[in-house]
Amino acid sequence: MAIAAKAMQQQSTIHQTSQQEEDIRELAGSHILCEALVREGVELLYGYPGGTIMPFYDALTSYPTLHHVLVRHEQAAAHAADGYARATGKVGVCVATSGPGATNLVTGLATAYMDSTPVVAITGQVGRPLIGRDAFQETDILGVTQPITKHNFLVRNTEEIADIVHEAFRIARSGRPGPVLIDVPKDVQQAKAYYHPLAAMTSDEYLCLHVSPRPAAYLLSHAGQLIAQSQRPLIMAGHGVILSNAYAELYAFAEKTSIPVITTLLGLSAFPDTHPLHIGMPGMHGPAHVNEAIGVADLIIGVGLRFDDRVTGKVSEFAPHARIIHIDIDPSEMHKVKVATVPIVADAKVALSALTEVVAPDDKNVWLEEIRSWEAGDNERLQGVRRNNELPDPIGIMQAIRTATNGEAIIVTDVGQHQMWAARHYCWTRPNSHITSGGLGTMGFALPAAMGVKMGWPDSTVWVVAGDGGIQMNIQELATLQQEGLSVKVAIMNNGYLGMVRQWQHFFHADNYSETPISGPDYVKLADAYGVTGMRVTQREEIETAVQHAMQIEGTVIIDFVIESEANVFPMVAPGSAITNMIKEVPEEKS
Repeated sequence: MAIAAKAMQQQSTIHQTSQQEEDIRELAGSHILCEALVREGVELLYGYPGGTIMPFYDALTSYPTLHHVLVRHEQAAAHAADGYARATGKVGVCVATSGPGATNLVTGLATAYMDSTPVVAITGQVGRPLIGRDAFQETDILGVTQPITKHNFLVRNTEEIADIVHEAFRIARSGRPGPVLIDVPKDVQQAKAYYHPLAAMTSDEYLCLHVSPRPAAYLLSHAGQLIAQSQRPLIMAGHGVILSNAYAELYAFAEKTSIPVITTLLGLSAFPDTHPLHIGMPGMHGPAHVNEAIGVADLIIGVGLRFDDRVTGKVSEFAPHARIIHIDIDPSEMHKVKVATVPIVADAKVALSALTEVVAPDDKNVWLEEIRSWEAGDNERLQGVRRNNELPDPIGIMQAIRTATNGEAIIVTDVGQHQMWAARHYCWTRPNSHITSGGLGTMGFALPAAMGVKMGWPDSTVWVVAGDGGIQMNIQELATLQQEGLSVKVAIMNNGYLGMVRQWQHFFHADNYSETPISGPDYVKLADAYGVTGMRVTQREEIETAVQHAMQIEGTVIIDFVIESEANVFPMVAPGSAITNMIKEVPEEKS
């Protein structure tokens, strides 16, 4: 506390001194908006202009450090900002006009909200005298987005713009991150006011004064006792580990306690798959040995996760013998799904570090060996499963991408069967290398999100893995990628179906494939039309060559992998069932 107080005093002194030297100017609201964004360190914006946001775009040309990316659909702007934020840890920014421009951001904002991504959306609004009068392109975007943002603002006076921008960035970044919307009427952008650059703290200045508190000693002590007493403990690492940059702390805690580690869908790449303690992903499509381990565990240490229904299955039968230590920065997550024996409301990085200090070194090798024996038995069973050896296979595609990139690629997946194949069969070793839409499950997410990822990490290799359904939802962003000169590699797992929906229809609707067969364009011709490279792969032996060739080509490349039309993701847990009650692949019967 003394350190925080000293830092605050120093910041206050600097702040006051700087205020005396600041350049106070009279500016239009649109320019003040740009000035505040520059002061927040914004470098990239994704957006689409229109009538009510036009003053902002007029001012934007005077600020060359603000690089604006003209997307082809506003939903893509929100997803690109989301991808940029997930990859870099910075706040992603998207911009749209009022009415349809603003409402087109909604799916992207909901995606960011569900997955705790810091995004600031700036929307134009009709002039103040017209609000509430059903003016052209007027929509109550505050009312629309209230349930799917951490906060939203209607800027009523030009003098408020800078303060609101800095507050929006602070809210987006602090605590559990999330999206914030700023709605700016056109006349507020046009009116002039005196801009005081240093009148408000930036989000950086604010957050450096707010040190995450250490968890209470009695909670750490209780957690330490439960860990010492446990015989079959598991660590479940979620997205919060990545958001708090707690990789080293998770690693140290797991190694000191020898507790096996599970990573959720959004927690993949929080802990290396190659580590001897890592056992896999849990839930609806998790490998059998992981779900079986949860079924008999006596302690679950959940770090930065919310016990999503795709993880737990039937809640009453999830980890029925286990006590739970739940670490999460959001107090509303405590006891929401599973009652925690020890609820620790704290930043994952701080909590894991503190918990590592209080636990004694331990050896859980007997428990780990038991889990590995289940895994070996399952792998032996899978050897008898019949495979199509001619068409490209999803597992082979993911392994080829892994080999060609030495595991250093950032993989951005869409939503569906391919998402699960990628999650299960790519070996995740680079921290924060797996980016997907988890909570909302947004088809069309991957391509624009990958654009944000690539612009955040321009020197990294970025691969999109998508299905032939989801890729068509925002495929127009190939034009944006080409215009920006970006190199993103795209693997389409093309089975001619909305694959995951078809799989559910197969298991739960007696093969009634209602509206799931889907056609698509010739992706090679489409790629050429957009000015990028396209390839088609129809044979399994062509996979590695195609992936390696794509890596050698400059610019964006699409590979259309024509896979088995009715391939399923296994195992699978039926909705409402316990995760230990899995539908497994059946080996071919011997005659």
